[in-house]
Amino acid sequence: MFDISFTELIFIGMVALIVIGPQRLPKVARTVGHMLGRAQRYVNDVKSDIQREVEIDELRKMKEEMESAARSIHGSLEETQTSLQDSFSNPLEDIKADLESLKDQKEATTTGPATAASASEAVKPAELAPPSEPKP
Repeated sequence: MFDISFTELIFIGMVALIVIGPQRLPKVARTVGHMLGRAQRYVNDVKSDIQREVEIDELRKMKEEMESAARSIHGSLEETQTSLQDSFSNPLEDIKADLESLKDQKEATTTGPATAASASEAVKPAELAPPSEPKP
């Protein structure tokens, strides 16, 4: 901390002994020790506070980066969903339109219930015909 050699400490101690006196020197030394301890604790607290602030700033930056990445992924997923919906909605609509037109054609060919019954009877015998036997 301070660059004080052992001889300088002895010199400071001798001066303090002469100036303060032998009766009050232990009390003054104890008070100076407490003050130095408080100063060291204060310095350590300030250092740890600064370190915490630096870590909090780093975490904030990391959080912002993660949020921006999440936003970009969310946007790309929405774009993909929209493009998939567009690509699938048109064929489905085309299929629905084709089915409706087939239904309309079937209704147009079938003019009434009597025709529908005769058409179903005409199909049934063909379905019930025995299979042809293979030729030897």
